[in-house]
Amino acid sequence: MIEVALPSDAAHLRAMTKLSFLDLVNVRQGEEAADAIARVGPVAAQAEAQGYRRYWVAEHHGMAGVAAAATALIIAEAGRATKTIRIGAGGIMLPNHSPMVIAEQFGTLDALFPGRIDLGLGRAPGADARVLQALRRDYEREADEFPRNVVELRAHLTGDPDLGVVAVPGRGAKIEMWILGSSLFGAQLAAALGMPYAFASHFAPDLLDEALAIYRRDFRPSQHLREPYAAAAFNAIAGETREEGRYLASSMVQNFVALRTGNPGKLPPPIEGYRENLDPSLRAMLNNVLRCGAFGDVVDVAEGMGTFLRRTQVDEIIVHGAVFDPEARLKSMALVAQAFETIRETA
Repeated sequence: MIEVALPSDAAHLRAMTKLSFLDLVNVRQGEEAADAIARVGPVAAQAEAQGYRRYWVAEHHGMAGVAAAATALIIAEAGRATKTIRIGAGGIMLPNHSPMVIAEQFGTLDALFPGRIDLGLGRAPGADARVLQALRRDYEREADEFPRNVVELRAHLTGDPDLGVVAVPGRGAKIEMWILGSSLFGAQLAAALGMPYAFASHFAPDLLDEALAIYRRDFRPSQHLREPYAAAAFNAIAGETREEGRYLASSMVQNFVALRTGNPGKLPPPIEGYRENLDPSLRAMLNNVLRCGAFGDVVDVAEGMGTFLRRTQVDEIIVHGAVFDPEARLKSMALVAQAFETIRETA
């Protein structure tokens, strides 16, 4: 029997906590975006086969290593490869779009895959200043309007007659809307609007505990959600051995270093001993940024997730793990799911 650190509320873990998957649709070195997109179906199907609750992709623009810019189209590709798993955006960066256009896009997805669509909304641009100019959006103004635009988008989906226009498809779509965040703002907004909330602790862990506390304390029930429902992201990569899991994770670690040093690019192949040979300042940065994560074998990942769940008591853990080799990635997803089930069975 594997011994792991468990959440104090073991009954909650057994009955309620869900496991989901975030796919950044990474483009590997030596390939093009089309190759990454071709893997969406197999990855989504693997998530479904392994019992993940949902498969999410996130909007990014102007990044050579991420192929999910046309987020709704990527979600449709995942839908075609699956039958039951929830699919959606984690998330759509609403300042980049008109609320009505997003209502139409996700209303179309709901028409194609009824009862399975999630729409997570973020306030960040998902792009740099040059890309924002190319998108023809006034980000500062749109970010200030984010709360109003969230309400307007929800009104398009519910068919509020006061809008004076009808989103078709869109009106009446059964879409689960979320607020996403990496600061306290999203927690406050999700609580005020009575919406589920997901925190991006896989890359911005500093305010996780405070954000969850604010969300739960200030939550106001709505017609869409009666009690707070919180999720948090967690980096998890597993191999058959501890050494293999950490070796596979070195691709993602290299990506974090490249991004934080101003040189983002495509996902590189793994390197033996990469983290240990870094400059101490970079190792310190990684220890901070990746502290919500676990890399190794099933035991390591189970212990890491168990500790994370004990700390956060979230209703859902959304795992992210970029692995260079496609087969090793699918295997890692299965082992992470095994680690999660180990926690549930021993709770």
